Amino acid sequence: MKATQTFILTLKEAPADAEIVSHQLMTRAGMIRKIGAGIYNYMPIGLRVIRKVEAIIREEMNQAGAMEMLMPFVQPGELWEESGRLRKMGPELLRIKDRHDRDFVLQPTSEEVVTDVARNEIKSYKQLPINLYQIQSKFRDERRPRFGVMRGREFIMKDAYSFDQDEAGMRASYEKMFTAYHRIFKRLGLNYRAVDADNGAIGGSGSQEFHVIALTGEDAIVYCPNSEYASNLEAAAACSVQPLTLGKEELQKFSTPGLTKCADVAKLIDVALTQTVKTIAIAVDQFDESNQLLPGSAKMVAVLLRGDHELNEVKLKKLPGLHDFRMANEAEILATFGASPGSIGPLNLTANVEVIADLTVADMADWICGANENGFHLRGVNWERDLPRAKAYDLRNVVVGDPSPDGKGTLEICRGIEVGHVFMLGTKYSEALKANFLDEHGKAKPLVMGCYGIGVTRLLGAAIEQCHDARGIIWPASIAPFAVVICPVSYDKSDLVKKTADDLYTAFLQAGIEVILDDRGERPGAMFADWELIGIPVRVVVGERSLKEGFVEVQGRVEVEAQQVTLDQALMAVQKKLTI
Repeated sequence: MKATQTFILTLKEAPADAEIVSHQLMTRAGMIRKIGAGIYNYMPIGLRVIRKVEAIIREEMNQAGAMEMLMPFVQPGELWEESGRLRKMGPELLRIKDRHDRDFVLQPTSEEVVTDVARNEIKSYKQLPINLYQIQSKFRDERRPRFGVMRGREFIMKDAYSFDQDEAGMRASYEKMFTAYHRIFKRLGLNYRAVDADNGAIGGSGSQEFHVIALTGEDAIVYCPNSEYASNLEAAAACSVQPLTLGKEELQKFSTPGLTKCADVAKLIDVALTQTVKTIAIAVDQFDESNQLLPGSAKMVAVLLRGDHELNEVKLKKLPGLHDFRMANEAEILATFGASPGSIGPLNLTANVEVIADLTVADMADWICGANENGFHLRGVNWERDLPRAKAYDLRNVVVGDPSPDGKGTLEICRGIEVGHVFMLGTKYSEALKANFLDEHGKAKPLVMGCYGIGVTRLLGAAIEQCHDARGIIWPASIAPFAVVICPVSYDKSDLVKKTADDLYTAFLQAGIEVILDDRGERPGAMFADWELIGIPVRVVVGERSLKEGFVEVQGRVEVEAQQVTLDQALMAVQKKLTI
């Protein structure tokens, strides 16, 4: 392709709303143009990268035995009503009505539709296993779309769904997809990690995420440098980090005027923050038989964490009866504890207030907490003597230095960008939509499902966040819009330069190399800056002076100096750099 036939739309400055590097560089490189909040046009250069990513995904999915199909972007609301997600998905699910006042949604994912396909088309165990996938636009009505394609509202996603007759089959399909995902991300040329994850709104029994490692990643990735253990922060298992000890101190109340934070209380009496316990008051609303809220009947729960630890709400929601918890309001706290937030604690509470403790707190002795009286705290608090032992659970976020759950070292934390997620769905959707098959005994059973997603357009942003420098994007060769750019100096003025550049262009095309020839007649500085910004892996510079000396210059995107090669060596030199 030639530059004059291509929409080259580079900018010197990024728009003011471009907060992160990928958003800035994708806009400056002319890959995207914003049309609305979280909605973008993908311009020709950007679309070329998307198609490269899609091609790799298709090849690996097909090799793994999945079959491509295409499901509608607009889906009947009645299917989502059957699964129960029409209301559970909340405002992120964009709902619309047609002229007949029927409900429809813009798909954020396609579990309902693909399960409908399965219940209508899969009748016998002889048709199993089956894995269906699509690469299709999705829409999620993000409250605050930001970071360009990293958290947009409309995006392209590959989603696949496996159907098996039992859990063993589902796990086999899951492992096949998990392995295919590793091949995909290796071919994309990205530094990534596969981590244990929470299933979230999709549901199911187990899942893993694939994260591109980048300093600007929104997610915290917990890993053990000495083993294969890796998890996102939400799902990382934490254990008690101190041995169970026996209390020695007497229970004492002391004055803490105006002090509501554990760190300030610890500093006041010169003790370690790790000796303090904070009490977090949560509430669970109660409903009548017709699902109407019963005012003033919320169940109150006191959650105990060590002063230096943070609550993991995902873990808390998994406890029985706490899935729909909320933070208690100040009036509820005052009525339950007799004090304001910052002065509350677990002692002397009424029987209808449940107390639960993090595992670390369950092993503490002589600890400090609120006295349920404004301006006062207690020290020397001990289990059994001062209050009954609470039920203990893993309720906190892990921190650097915690022991790894596999016992092979301590944990570290880095940042990652989630670009893929694989789920063991089980029968969550097949039971809801009555998607059954007949087993070898003629008995009807629900299909056992898996779900596997990759954010195609998000991968572009993640790759740029990981691979860039001050001059622009550094694409891995496998997904670069072009592998090579030929930059002729004075193409419009020198017949020698024009003929040589055209001949090289033809030779590269015949060798199967995706090459673009910059025939715009731009000055060298502007021409080089454009292609460095766009991120083409290899640049070939053709100049009249160098041609008279018998060579052209070949330079990799990250190389400091160009390599001088003869014309008959140019093709081999380019091929070598593309395979490094």
